Amino acid sequence: MMRLTLPDVSDDDHRTLNLLLDRLEAKAQRNRIRSAYYDMRRAVRLVGSVIPPQYWGLGIVLGWSGKAVDVLARRCNLDGFVWPDGDLDDLGWREVWEGNHLGSEVSQGAISSLIHSTAFVVNTVGGTSEPPALLHFRDALNATGEWNGRTRRLDSLLSVTGRGDDESVTSLALYLDGRTIVAEKDQSGWSVDVQTHPWGVPAEPLPYRPRLDRPFGSSRISREVMNLQDQATRALIRLEAHSDIYAIPDLWLLGADESIFKNADGSLKASWQVVMGRIKGVPDDEDASTPRADVKQFPASSPEPHLAALNAYAKMFARATSLPDTAVAITDMANPTSAEAYDAAQHELIAEAEGATDDWAPYLRRAAVRALAMANGVPAGEIPDQWATIQPRWRDPRFLSRAAQADAGMKQLAAIPWLAETEVGLELLGLDRQQIDRAQADRRRVQAQQRLTALAAAAQAAGQDPVVAGGDAG
Repeated sequence: MMRLTLPDVSDDDHRTLNLLLDRLEAKAQRNRIRSAYYDMRRAVRLVGSVIPPQYWGLGIVLGWSGKAVDVLARRCNLDGFVWPDGDLDDLGWREVWEGNHLGSEVSQGAISSLIHSTAFVVNTVGGTSEPPALLHFRDALNATGEWNGRTRRLDSLLSVTGRGDDESVTSLALYLDGRTIVAEKDQSGWSVDVQTHPWGVPAEPLPYRPRLDRPFGSSRISREVMNLQDQATRALIRLEAHSDIYAIPDLWLLGADESIFKNADGSLKASWQVVMGRIKGVPDDEDASTPRADVKQFPASSPEPHLAALNAYAKMFARATSLPDTAVAITDMANPTSAEAYDAAQHELIAEAEGATDDWAPYLRRAAVRALAMANGVPAGEIPDQWATIQPRWRDPRFLSRAAQADAGMKQLAAIPWLAETEVGLELLGLDRQQIDRAQADRRRVQAQQRLTALAAAAQAAGQDPVVAGGDAG
């Protein structure tokens, strides 16, 4: 196990640090395996001796595990945060959102969470030329923490920020309650900087499918998923070998010598020349016991058994990952004929997406509120009660057409007309955040122009009153 000793660090902090390092190392191999499946860098083991070994060295891979992660992640899109009791921009949220590229960063954190069962988001105060508050996402290969089931928060978090060529830790940050220990190693040894702050442990987990005995969740690339992908990859390797070896008819030539397989210079023809030749002349040999050669042909074997096995694995994989059969299966699939049929085919995946965002939402909310507190210099114990209504807004995991969404929105606005004057009404019509902002800006400009026109007309009318009155007097 890895052990570190840092200067000017207490024994209790050392125990916490090395406990988390041990946990990180214990989980590293399994997390690397799942990363290899996602990145299509996992080679299957040679099984059996029927297929020539060279086919196992072709590097044939399948991207099913990556697809299982990406298809779900693409349905978990964070559109932003909302605050019914106030305006987030007044608190500097736009600078935090844009400065941290949160739309993209949350998506990346979601992918890492699905691969390794959890990811972590860390809050830090921004420095010079940085946003006022920073949010960084860390995967489970480089971060781990202690979960407190009573407070439902992290008691500590270790983030490894640098490694040497031998994978040894060269820089880290240990987040404790009100303190952050930042350590970096160079040629002279470790240097340590201890920072205090009023925001508790400024980190949150993003678990996928957490449960009571696994608060950090479970990976979407489960053992079942990995095993099915291995079986399917072996089926592909067998299919590749079949294409070279068994797809060509087997011919038996009786009563002929090997001269017909030689070139004019007496050298043997290449195997592909013998196989690909379509017209062959075999001379008769009257002195032989069998003057005329006899050819026997056995038909080529069909690849259908391999394709059927691959399709069966694909369907089992789809069941294990809540994907529709059309996502991975190769035959016997029909496209949905209506929106209802499409929803029915995707309902398990949609439910998975809704469950994942429900699990991530409370932790992202706490991270966002903490970022606003850092940006505004508000200690954790003095955060206003009104901020409790700040919530993440997720995009609908269903892929609805613009026409269908607008039609449904019109029906809802017809039932509640005053919603048309709110942002919610524009969202119901299917407008995205950028379109809503542009529409409201255009509306403000039009209203300002109308007010200016009205004021100009009123001023002109007021300026004509004395002239009219003087005429009456004359």
